[in-house]
Amino acid sequence: MFADYARYDAVGLAELVARGEASPQELLDAAISEVERLNPALNAVCHKLYDHARAAIAARLPRGRFHGVPFLLKDLDLAMAGAPLTEGSRLMAGYVPDFDSTLVARYKAAGLVIFGRTNSAELGLSFTTENLAFGATRNPRDPSLSAGGSSGGAAAAVASGMVPMAHATDGGGSIRQPAALNGLFGLKPTRGRTPPGPDKSDVFFGIAVSHAVTRSVRDSAALLDATLGSEPGAIFAAPAPQVSYERCAECDPPRLRIAVQRRPFNGAAVEPACLAALDEAARLCEAMGHIVDDDAPDFSDVELSPALALLSSAFTAERVFAFAARAGRSDPLDKIEPGHAAAIRSRMNRPAWEVVEAMNVVREIGRRYARYFETHDIILSPTTATAELPLRWLASSEDFAEIGRRAGAHAPFTAPYNAAGVPAMSVPFWRDSKPIGVQFAAAVGREDVLFSLAGAIERAKPWRL
Repeated sequence: MFADYARYDAVGLAELVARGEASPQELLDAAISEVERLNPALNAVCHKLYDHARAAIAARLPRGRFHGVPFLLKDLDLAMAGAPLTEGSRLMAGYVPDFDSTLVARYKAAGLVIFGRTNSAELGLSFTTENLAFGATRNPRDPSLSAGGSSGGAAAAVASGMVPMAHATDGGGSIRQPAALNGLFGLKPTRGRTPPGPDKSDVFFGIAVSHAVTRSVRDSAALLDATLGSEPGAIFAAPAPQVSYERCAECDPPRLRIAVQRRPFNGAAVEPACLAALDEAARLCEAMGHIVDDDAPDFSDVELSPALALLSSAFTAERVFAFAARAGRSDPLDKIEPGHAAAIRSRMNRPAWEVVEAMNVVREIGRRYARYFETHDIILSPTTATAELPLRWLASSEDFAEIGRRAGAHAPFTAPYNAAGVPAMSVPFWRDSKPIGVQFAAAVGREDVLFSLAGAIERAKPWRL
């Protein structure tokens, strides 16, 4: 077994394989060993696909950018032929797709060795991963804390050293919030940057997108290089990059105009530790030569949270009832967690025009950000308003309205960028040896700017403790 496995990021592991210093099988054995050692305490991996991985290696892996690197899929959205897809829900127990999602096919073409699925909040609906199907995922740094959600399993797997990077999704902050809680780098790409199909044309009305949580900036950049691009039938397509993102991560950005946002649009209080990390990031950016001001936009007059809640319930209701119809399952809400079932029931007799009205609110946010980014390059804010998330705090209530209030108090800064479809990233800073995420957002299609800035920050202030 490869002894130094956990010391390397994914690019580093791929380089070892390319030089013949490690084999894909050795890396897989090391990854499996780490999962078997760590997962009983963390509950990050909910489906083990070891035989799939061994078969892929035996069949000769493609010579892609990540040839031979172990990788984990989140248990949400992406299908993989012959592998369970349960989306953290008892409703979908036993479902095994017979096809690969386009993004999974691209992961395989990049040479990644997929050997498991990570635990997700049920149907991706929570900022904590504590579902009734598989149980709670714990934060590797403190098992009394949540690893976040909905990509909590992915974040716990990467932060603990099971894998250097893992697939994650983001429909309201589900890449950035777990990254912040676990001391990881997490970038949500521009709407349409990664493909949703071939079985669907978008996810959550284009509000959600797939990418990854990683320990290094270059891993995130190189993975996006390997997987970006639209596909036939997709509704959204992001502007094509002019240069590779991996190259961007290696180069300092030009002088940027950065606006600091200290309070979220919903007025939630922000903990001092989160503000201290924000101030540290602002000072660092200023020391790098960037222009930093407090001219952040204020879109608090737009009722975004109710609009997103309605759209989420409508989207989830269709998924739940469509799956139940295909699977021949009656009373699907009986298999859904009580708070999520209550949210679906609350929307079932609402008029269709309310969904259109909610979508209009979301698109208005997108237009406002587009105008704002004509004068600024970056908006800098905390990723979350609270630095830690205790287990059971978001999962203790069956009242979906209370769940929403608590989620809005914990992570109010992330969802506006999903509504706008712009790229945003959480970069780890540290206070008293605890990770705190700081968020940077840019205009549609400007992942290049974010990767350049993140790479410069990583070089100036390395975060891997």
